Amino acid sequence: MTWRLALVTLTIVVTSAAAELKFAELGDLKLESGQVIRDCRIGYRLHGKLSADKSNAVLWPTWFGGTTEDLEDLIGPGKLIDDTKYFVITVDALGNGVSSSPSNSKTQPGDRFPRFTIGDMVESQRRLLTEVLGLERLHAVMGISMGGMQTFEWITAHPEFMKKAVPIVGTPRQTTMDLLLWGAELGIIEQAQRCRCSFEEAMKNVGRIHTFALTTPEHRVRETPREEFEEEVGKRIEDYAKRNPFDWASQLRAMMALDVARRFGGSMEKAAAAVKAEVFVVVAREDHMVNPHPALRFARLLGADALILGSDCGHIATGCEARKLNPAVAAFLAE
Repeated sequence: MTWRLALVTLTIVVTSAAAELKFAELGDLKLESGQVIRDCRIGYRLHGKLSADKSNAVLWPTWFGGTTEDLEDLIGPGKLIDDTKYFVITVDALGNGVSSSPSNSKTQPGDRFPRFTIGDMVESQRRLLTEVLGLERLHAVMGISMGGMQTFEWITAHPEFMKKAVPIVGTPRQTTMDLLLWGAELGIIEQAQRCRCSFEEAMKNVGRIHTFALTTPEHRVRETPREEFEEEVGKRIEDYAKRNPFDWASQLRAMMALDVARRFGGSMEKAAAAVKAEVFVVVAREDHMVNPHPALRFARLLGADALILGSDCGHIATGCEARKLNPAVAAFLAE
């Protein structure tokens, strides 16, 4: 059963360091496929204070494999978004192990969990906003990586819902290079399942591929001396071994299926024409994980400004170039 949160609680000021993990019980969530996630549960955190006219709410969904806890350090004065100005709603995307996922579903665990899409993530967030938080419009939607993908989905699926949008190192449609990467990771997991091999070892190999694509060869060689390789990269690989393979695969499939033009006969031009929000697109020129070209093309179709992060950090340029990114996003949101 869907429940509603008394709106009076939205006036509470929540500091970035103390943002409490909350859960919205959405009941059954019908998916684009026609399948249903039973007893769907969405994790979220609230930062800052909602203005009297409810005009300062910003939605920020999580990146691939990430949680709202991972976003905490990016929120606050001088950071990616200032919660002294905005009411920031961070949301755990479906399949991340916090919100409803293969790893935590009591009735649809593991490979019995329905296959969801980026669109289904957005629908769960729309229900959270409208049914639980009582919000019918947002100042902005923003997100990094898969969060940027969700942002592109938001502006095309619900064009009237937000005033502004900031997709950061995301894409409106996967390129063949993206599909090769995600398909390699998914193939390792699926093969481990078929042969009943060690999922822990499978996730280590997934981690090797993911770590390889996360940055550029130049950045990796410079930042990781050969004599430190085993210790530094080894720790990363061990962390991936602890990941739930069914959760990882579920979000991989969602990203691989993303194409915001699917509602518009496959036309990106028509998809862009449907967008009502002001959009600020951020890409990393040397991104080996999410190819920047579809996002840049979409920005051109929108006539939107784009910020190109030019370092050799690749997909993690958002951290390497925070001094460039943060004020640019702040200026756009404040316009």
